[in-house]
Amino acid sequence: MRHGKKNNHLGRTDSHRKAMLANMSSSLIKHKRITTTLAKAKALRMYVEPLITKSKNDTTHSRRIVFSYLQDKDSVTELFRDIAAKVANRPGGYTRIIKLNNRLGDNAEMALIELVDYNEVYGVEAATEEKKTTRRGRSKTAKKDEAVKAEPVAETAAPVAETATPVEEAAAEETKEDKGE
Repeated sequence: MRHGKKNNHLGRTDSHRKAMLANMSSSLIKHKRITTTLAKAKALRMYVEPLITKSKNDTTHSRRIVFSYLQDKDSVTELFRDIAAKVANRPGGYTRIIKLNNRLGDNAEMALIELVDYNEVYGVEAATEEKKTTRRGRSKTAKKDEAVKAEPVAETAAPVAETATPVEEAAAEETKEDKGE
């Protein structure tokens, strides 16, 4: 029985699974997006997101911990230098999994896993939207203020009388002179 065992073994031994996830994590960090099966993408998300969280704190200890998982010096350097700066104020959810069509050979479910902050298509929309603050409770004064804002305000300004511009007046006088008035 597998009660309470969260990780997907992916049909591999422990050492093979760890090596595969380390290689996939390094590829994801270097290329910012990779295509793999859906099960591997979900397992990779659980593997790489804690490493990205550790990269926010740039200390020797956290670098050594991340290196023990990745075993790739270039990936660790890029993670702590570039990626950590982009995700500094993000509270989690650093990766996005997008399902693709099934693979032709064995009909396996395929997915694209990418780092959220490096997608240009979604980044444009997110930059233009303003973050709305959410409030859980509402006070009575807030309800009264909204009621006052919702009531239409009657227009008190009187309509402005139409006056001719000096150019129009001069043109009108010329036409009167031409007619002999």
